[in-house]
Amino acid sequence: MSIDSNKNAELEKTVKNVINILQDGQKGFADIGEHLKDETLKRYFLAESLKRANFRAELENELHRHGVKDVHEEGTVSGALHRTWGDIKGKIFGADDHELLATAEQGEDEAKKVYKDALAQELPLPLHQLLSEQNAHIMNSHDYVKSHRDALATK
Repeated sequence: MSIDSNKNAELEKTVKNVINILQDGQKGFADIGEHLKDETLKRYFLAESLKRANFRAELENELHRHGVKDVHEEGTVSGALHRTWGDIKGKIFGADDHELLATAEQGEDEAKKVYKDALAQELPLPLHQLLSEQNAHIMNSHDYVKSHRDALATK
């Protein structure tokens, strides 16, 4: 399959945006997970951090298949600020699990948006399918975090 240079550049930009948000999620889940008091949530956040790393690797492999050599990304500036705020809340202000889950949900909202934007692009079917599968997981993760946040709000 041959993709012209404009389409290849657009594909690269789209996938790198998703890789960036996954990098943010990987770091964010790990950082917030360190501060959660609930052991079940801690384990879930660690597992999600690893899942985001796996998703990134899958997408990096796809870019390599399309001839992109340099796929190393560092996350987004807004993601770094978001993680820093989450870290500050956890360390300095002693945020409770509800506040930390609210911070995580904000990050998941960003991930949902990036995936939605990516899936709106014209992408090769295998890549579109991969993003769709990852998006389904992101949506479930968002709902899990939100439901646990809401449950803590009622306590």
